[in-house]
Amino acid sequence: MSNTVQYDDVRGPWGRVLTRGALVIGALIAIVLVAALAGPRFGLMLAIGLGLGMTLEGLRFGFAGPWRAMILRRDPAGILAQLLSIGIVAIVAIPLLQSHSGELVGAEAPVGLAMIGGAFVFGAAMQLVLGCGSGTLINAGSGNPVGLLTLPFFAIGSFFGAYSLVWWTDLGSLPIIVLRGGQGLAITLALLVAVAAFLLWRAAPGTRRIPGRLIVAALILAALAIGNLLVAGQPWGVVYGLGLWVAKGAVGAGADLSGSAFWSTPGNAARVGDSVLTDYTSLTNFGLIAGAFVIANWRAGGLSARMPTLPARAWVATVIAGLLLGFSSRLAFGCNVGAFFSGISTGSLHGWVWFAAAFAGAWVGVGLRPHLGLEPRT
Repeated sequence: MSNTVQYDDVRGPWGRVLTRGALVIGALIAIVLVAALAGPRFGLMLAIGLGLGMTLEGLRFGFAGPWRAMILRRDPAGILAQLLSIGIVAIVAIPLLQSHSGELVGAEAPVGLAMIGGAFVFGAAMQLVLGCGSGTLINAGSGNPVGLLTLPFFAIGSFFGAYSLVWWTDLGSLPIIVLRGGQGLAITLALLVAVAAFLLWRAAPGTRRIPGRLIVAALILAALAIGNLLVAGQPWGVVYGLGLWVAKGAVGAGADLSGSAFWSTPGNAARVGDSVLTDYTSLTNFGLIAGAFVIANWRAGGLSARMPTLPARAWVATVIAGLLLGFSSRLAFGCNVGAFFSGISTGSLHGWVWFAAAFAGAWVGVGLRPHLGLEPRT
């Protein structure tokens, strides 16, 4: 999906000024409207989401791409930046969760057969579309046709994965294991350092440094993720909001979700009935899309349309991968953000298991791309 068509900027200097002014004003109006309609905290959550989206798109910080770079070229820079950001969040989040257990919750989940399998499938599928949960939202917001096609199927898959989640977890899971307190933080940081050291050991010559833009992005993302935890009382996540949108649409169309042990629980049923502007994950997801849109239009070339020339089987694979991304991420209790980034940074053991399983899946996904027509065979 590397073939792109970049349209020339025909706006002229004043046109760019007007466009950028409109983008800033539009973003501010959206934040104020959400704050007025739902409350200041929800307006702030949208602002955090916008910051996340602008950082990811503007500084080209991602998850799927860096994993691919390590697999194909032994370039660990992107993953090292991810580990740096996770470590910074952990230094703040793990002690906060220990001291404010009644107010804040971590991204905690059990390790089980479905969780491991879901993470593996997710890792493979994200390499097929070159986007994880946040990456799909960013790609869609920046005008990437593959991202725009993947996003609705990702949401549908998330809804159905959640619908059947309890059945899958009943196949077998360990109790939730969380690393807490000073000892838990020390173990988390030691594991992050160990993974970083291994990546540096395996790195190709000339790739053993993190570019400055990725360091800046890691710091900003860490600050915003901590802000997400403090404002929402929960870590940054993506997948739940996507499934919730489909659940709301299904109920609006007359569907009965009482047959789902997940969607019929009081908390989830209430969210389905409440305004989407009061769901923290939805607001940050909206912000991711809008933030990427702002940056894509801010650039000198304006919004770019990436037009990959792909065979029919590649587009079919994209649709299927989108469904698998949503379904598998629900079984795995999150994507690169909710399980890997937030899971590890809030001390949940499942984040580490997710990382290992998803990276193994990514290796498979990278190998599948040429066979599905998603890139030329070498």
